[in-house]
Amino acid sequence: MELRFSKLQGTGNDFVIIDNRNKGFEKFIDNLPIKKAVQKICQRKTGVGADGLILIENSEIADFKWQFFNSDGSTAEMCGNGARCVARFAFQKGIAPQKMKFETLAGIIEAEVNVSTVKVKLTKPHDLKLNLNVEGVSGHFINTGVPHFVVFVDRIEDVNVREVGRKIRFSELFQPSGTNVNFVEAQLDKIFVRTYERGVEDETLACGTGSVASALISGKVFKMNSPIEVVTKNRERLKVYFDKNMNDVFLEGATTWVYDGFLNREVLNE
Repeated sequence: MELRFSKLQGTGNDFVIIDNRNKGFEKFIDNLPIKKAVQKICQRKTGVGADGLILIENSEIADFKWQFFNSDGSTAEMCGNGARCVARFAFQKGIAPQKMKFETLAGIIEAEVNVSTVKVKLTKPHDLKLNLNVEGVSGHFINTGVPHFVVFVDRIEDVNVREVGRKIRFSELFQPSGTNVNFVEAQLDKIFVRTYERGVEDETLACGTGSVASALISGKVFKMNSPIEVVTKNRERLKVYFDKNMNDVFLEGATTWVYDGFLNREVLNE
């Protein structure tokens, strides 16, 4: 048995995307637990390789809804770069119009596709907490659909993202769900961001909701104005737009359609 998929990436954050409106994914994995199936498909070298897997499904209140899985098989409420990639996929596959709405665990997300550039409106950020000390590290917390801890540093290249990020991610303060951790070097007109992502459990090339969290906190702490340009680890750039009350928050950037293919059930073998 084979299953059609596409792989898209946004600023180096890559995703396997599957149109699952006919429940083909469940038929494909058969009795294998979905968490295990996602792990095998997202595994680099032995699978497709991706930071996450997205299933597009029917919705009664939006153009579609998604199921989003991190590469370890865990679910996530929201993913900014995943949202941009799935919006482009849905538009080009005729699933949704150029201006669309789709359903996530974080709420309804709005998106607009302009060729390869996609702009998404995120749900209202919440739980802002400034000036926290976590595991001996000073930083700030905000939930931009998923939880993020933001740490300002003098030199972004000097940070041991995996070691420090992992310590904060599993801190008792953020249990049981944990948090993503962003390290930010702020300059006059832009910020540089590196992110440790829970679910991937390592540094990724970019994180959309982390870029948004970093920009919003930079706006609060350094009085930076919207839009803020975000430079990711792989040197690609995103723009974050926001108003002073953080009611309307947008993430904009390029996406790349990497390839289309078919999954063979052998990828699920032990």
